[in-house]
Amino acid sequence: MDNEPKESIDPRARKVWMIGGTIGSVIVLLIAIGLYALITIGYGAPDWMGWVALALGIAYAPWGIYFSPWLRMRFWRYELRENELEIQHGIFVIKRHLIPMVRVQYVDTEHGPLMRYFGLTTLSISTAATKFAIPALPKQRAEQLRGEIATLARVSEEDV
Repeated sequence: MDNEPKESIDPRARKVWMIGGTIGSVIVLLIAIGLYALITIGYGAPDWMGWVALALGIAYAPWGIYFSPWLRMRFWRYELRENELEIQHGIFVIKRHLIPMVRVQYVDTEHGPLMRYFGLTTLSISTAATKFAIPALPKQRAEQLRGEIATLARVSEEDV
């Protein structure tokens, strides 16, 4: 892509997303097993219907565990400039957002147990219209960015 934002998120994000994908795949597989039992035993439907549910559950695993985290890592980019923050993300549809510093209302950091274990934090930027996030930043970088954005947003408001 032309003029893609320069900074990418931390490589440890892939591990976090892979673990999340594994957990999600196990849940999908358990649901598929439940559907198999419900369809074949509960309703007496042909076995092939239950096998289709299981096959779909198993087919989801490579996507959730490997492909999705890899593609998310490939396309997540951000760049902080003096007057704006640019965020790019997506897998099949790549979205690019330009967030003017004048519109920033507040900046937060958040992390769940898995992100905390890997030392990563999500930076959330809120405007009057919507909320944006940059996931999986090292804790120090997220705190630094939060301070920079807050300072630039204050300076932008004073200039208006």
